[in-house]
Amino acid sequence: MLLGEILHPGVVKTSLDSTEKYGVIAELVELLVEAGDLDASLRDHIRESVEARERSMGTGMEMGVALPHGSSDRLQTMIGALGIARDGIDFNCLDGLPARFILLLVLPRDEFQIHVRTLAGISHLLNESSFRDALINANGVDEILDRIQREEKGSIFDRLRRRSG
Repeated sequence: MLLGEILHPGVVKTSLDSTEKYGVIAELVELLVEAGDLDASLRDHIRESVEARERSMGTGMEMGVALPHGSSDRLQTMIGALGIARDGIDFNCLDGLPARFILLLVLPRDEFQIHVRTLAGISHLLNESSFRDALINANGVDEILDRIQREEKGSIFDRLRRRSG
């Protein structure tokens, strides 16, 4: 799946309230519940799954990106939420920088290959400093989503689109 297929206005927050990683995870899980992408009865289960993954192996990447994620046998499709922290959150990123883009992904337990391809696409997207700058400086959620979808029209994403469709 492409990021533009996962995200929608209800699951993007341009200014996170929390200032620490487990608070951010809870905040993004709550965003999924409020948007109707996650049943409220699964809130704690999903939060615990993502937190357990974070404790076992940190998801702080490089260049201000963190990808906390988890899996569940109670989901039918991948869901996700994006939070932006302009000042950054300590996610123990590989380069020592705070994470400004926190993308929470939750997938069905048996969908590992889709997860790997989705992460590859996300990594390609967020690898470009000009793209990350454009997201940080975007004028709201609609512009963020538009930029993601326009970027994913590139040829590298054609392969990912064909494989996930």
